[in-house]
Amino acid sequence: MNSILENYKTISESEVTTWFKAAPVSKFPENGGACVKIDDKQIAVFNFTVEGKWYASQNVCPHKMEMVLSRGMIGEDCGTPKIACPLHKKTFSLETGENLNGEDYTIAVYPVKIEDGFVYIGIN
Repeated sequence: MNSILENYKTISESEVTTWFKAAPVSKFPENGGACVKIDDKQIAVFNFTVEGKWYASQNVCPHKMEMVLSRGMIGEDCGTPKIACPLHKKTFSLETGENLNGEDYTIAVYPVKIEDGFVYIGIN
């Protein structure tokens, strides 16, 4: 099971070698997430309209190993944008991937940009 998690590594904007054209902005729910498949990875993309920002992370929950994070609830924890796993409500920072419950589980996060009405995810 950990081999699945090995496919997901946080990428900073300076490490991006390719901007993957995911879909038109209109295909993503406001204040929610949707899943995008890039090769063998599932990436959760979040349109955090309350903040006017976009985020992307791995879609796999590192605790239950299910592809569900895109269906979780987004919100804030002391000013940190977060995603709550729909299976067990553990929360993760959408900026850093840190587990906000103080546990060892983390998630990979990816840069997102919007150009000409399309969502792009930074990969390498």
